[in-house]
Amino acid sequence: MTYIVNGKAFDDEPDPGQCLRTFLRSLGHYGVKKGCDAGDCGACTVWLDGHPVHSCITPAFRADGCEVTTIEGIGAPGDLHPMQRQFRDAPGFQCGFCTAGMIMTSAALTEDQKEDLPRALKGNLCRCTGYRGIEDAVKGVAGVEGAAPGRAVGTSVGAPEADDVVTGCAEFTMDTHIEGMLHLKVLHSPHAHARIVSIDKTAALAVPGVHRVYSWEDVPRKRFTTAIHTDHLVDPDDTFVLDDTVRFVGQRVVAVLADTVGAAEEGCRKVAVEYEVLPAVFDPEEAMAEGSPQLHGTHDPFIHDPVRNMLFEIHAHLGNVDTGFAEADVIHEGTYFSPRVQHAHLETHGSIAWMENGRLNVRTSSQSPSIAKVKIAYLFGLRPDQLRVFCKRVGGGFGGKQEVISEDLVALATLDTGRPVCLEYTREEEFTTASTRHPMTVTVKLGAKADGTLTAFQVRNVSNTGAYGNHGGETLYAGGAAVMIYRCPNKKYDAFSVYTNTVPSGALRGYGMTQPAFAVESAMDELARALRIDALELRRRNVVRPGDPLIALHDGPDDVRFTEDGLVKCLDLVDEALARTADDPPPGPGWLLGTGVASSLHETAPPTEHISEAWVTLGDDLVYEVAVGTVEFGEGTSTAHVQLSANQLGTTPSRIRLVQSDTDRTGFDTGAFASAGLFVAGNAVLRAAEAVRDRILEFAAAHTGADLTACSINDGEVVCGDRHVSLDELVSLARARGIRFTAARKAYGSPRSVTTNAQGFRVAVHQVTGEIRILRSVQAADAAVVINPAQVRGQVEGGVAQGIGFALTENHQLDANGVMVNPNLRNYRIPAYADIPRTEVLLVDSADSFGPLRSKGMAECCINPVAPALANALHDATGVRYRALPLTPERIYRRLGGNQPVPRE
Repeated sequence: MTYIVNGKAFDDEPDPGQCLRTFLRSLGHYGVKKGCDAGDCGACTVWLDGHPVHSCITPAFRADGCEVTTIEGIGAPGDLHPMQRQFRDAPGFQCGFCTAGMIMTSAALTEDQKEDLPRALKGNLCRCTGYRGIEDAVKGVAGVEGAAPGRAVGTSVGAPEADDVVTGCAEFTMDTHIEGMLHLKVLHSPHAHARIVSIDKTAALAVPGVHRVYSWEDVPRKRFTTAIHTDHLVDPDDTFVLDDTVRFVGQRVVAVLADTVGAAEEGCRKVAVEYEVLPAVFDPEEAMAEGSPQLHGTHDPFIHDPVRNMLFEIHAHLGNVDTGFAEADVIHEGTYFSPRVQHAHLETHGSIAWMENGRLNVRTSSQSPSIAKVKIAYLFGLRPDQLRVFCKRVGGGFGGKQEVISEDLVALATLDTGRPVCLEYTREEEFTTASTRHPMTVTVKLGAKADGTLTAFQVRNVSNTGAYGNHGGETLYAGGAAVMIYRCPNKKYDAFSVYTNTVPSGALRGYGMTQPAFAVESAMDELARALRIDALELRRRNVVRPGDPLIALHDGPDDVRFTEDGLVKCLDLVDEALARTADDPPPGPGWLLGTGVASSLHETAPPTEHISEAWVTLGDDLVYEVAVGTVEFGEGTSTAHVQLSANQLGTTPSRIRLVQSDTDRTGFDTGAFASAGLFVAGNAVLRAAEAVRDRILEFAAAHTGADLTACSINDGEVVCGDRHVSLDELVSLARARGIRFTAARKAYGSPRSVTTNAQGFRVAVHQVTGEIRILRSVQAADAAVVINPAQVRGQVEGGVAQGIGFALTENHQLDANGVMVNPNLRNYRIPAYADIPRTEVLLVDSADSFGPLRSKGMAECCINPVAPALANALHDATGVRYRALPLTPERIYRRLGGNQPVPRE
């Protein structure tokens, strides 16, 4: 066989049955990504004789005699293909993991196909962008701008790694090969609850190429939590690396280490495990009942009530809700359900470990290498200097990589064997063993006067934390912010985080707020109808205003301040935008039109301690090196950090070199989640850059004799009055005196402020089929001072797209035995290009009190109002209230029954 890849002939022969994707990666073409290995996502798209194919479902032997072209073959940094340039300049990516495949498909489109992108791009999925940026890229619409020295903030500059991303050169976690590397695969439990009686490894160890079979007897018997927080005490230590009791279908039972993935998988099939099956419980209300199967014993002091499977409960009140309801003219009560959904980041979890100079190195797909290091050191008794944890570019996270779930096993195997070891999750393992959003059942009871003034606000929240409690308490507490958004003298919040025999829940964009926001904002809409008051007007009358106490769970002091009236501005902008197209006609006969709105308030940093340290150094090459531990996975913090540095140092982004997410080369950083990458790490970068600027100016003033106030940096020189001194000269003079222009600064996630969003939809609903078409989508956001307009818009669009999936299509479905029945992208159904409308993003004019240069993060909060706005639009169209997600056509049809809807008031 002859293989021609990017114009070069290869003599390598594929293995029998090998797919083209793995064969190309074995040849070093790492731009060919794995997102699904089922032909669903398109991340592995290459050209076969000029035609795009999904290489994961194309047998390698079919490339015999053909020209194979990968992303590396159509252009390189400095010599970009036109489509690569368009994706860079739009920008048409965020995390960049899908970008190579998206470009390979787009570059092969005809002009006619470009006019029908919903069909032309149906085989390529993106979880980050919301697809508007991709559409702009394909059509050649540019959004990236240049920046003058010291004027980077407020400009849509491009991402630092943009050229590498669009050419496939950007390294993600698994884009490397280490000689002698072994592979781990895991045998997962087939039972929802069972005790392991025995494990026979004999047959597995006899498989050629198998080196080790690890069971619970071979790992440190130390309890820990997989959740990543600076303060580990906010999560229960209820987990072992491997355990002798399994509590959900998919839990790790044994790990097999072998020369190849195939040998490790065969080893897993050969392990003989005897189980004692135990009673299981899947519903949290049943799990709390007396006599229900008990998941955890009484040994963990952080589990609130193990007998009732209660991880954590909250009971908080202000005033007296009974009095408030007695004073009400109208009372509304409803129960709302949000299902389990998955992050579906296209890069699956994965880690690689190896020994180097007696130290353990772990390269991983994580949102926090600093805390991953702390956990690995604890589990295996390592000193900090014996361990390095780092990340390359991470292919999406959304909170799913705020866990330690792959790093522990590769560390175990490398420490045991001394060999390099890798573990890469399959897409099915992502669905069945990685964390999900917490399913929540939220009951809301509201009382109001006839004029709409709230008199009582009561919420009961039952959260299904799954088999383990990672993030269970913190998300429950965060959900209390849903009662913060409205003023009311009488509030009551009862909440329960409950263990069940299901896959553990965890952190997901919105972090405990998305589900209660769906409930509260749906309930407010229903209350408005009962009061015969416009839904937006009811919100305007009751939302908190600057100066109001932000009271959610207690009336004690806290570190959150609300100083800008961004929320009402958001509501007004959405109202005005929807009014502009209020007369648009329906798509045709049989369609019903409806409009819905919802609002959201979110704290700008997590309540638990968040720390970041940044280092800035002016090098001999006159480039400023900015070292910060924050990971880049599409949230855009890398670009923001470059802009903040360039702004303070009076230079351009091209003179900033970023060093990131490496515990050997950066300071401690809690992690990139809850918008802390901008709010906390951004402040650290800003302060370090300011310190270096001040040192340079002080040195220049002393050197020239000029007054310090007359000195400023202008890119490659310092202007001191009427004298210009080059940075090169200053660096040489400073070096001769043993002086370095360098500084380190820290920032903390306190005090905090709030950010607000409002979402509006106009939809058409077919009264026979139940199909929903989104005709108009608009979100107004309080981003305060905008660091990068294109990135802010992209984050909001991506959040809206993810929210639409949460509301309309996604559902992690379990059967009666706790087995997921749709563990693949094809049947789980994250939104494709055709599912997502263009969202009009409107930014209010405001400024933050505590964010860097008075900015706010936008990656987290934008998802929260999406689902309730869609549910409210659906109700407006049909007259029928749907209180459970997802809003699938089947569910809509069942309620409508093909009949005319109930007339609206």
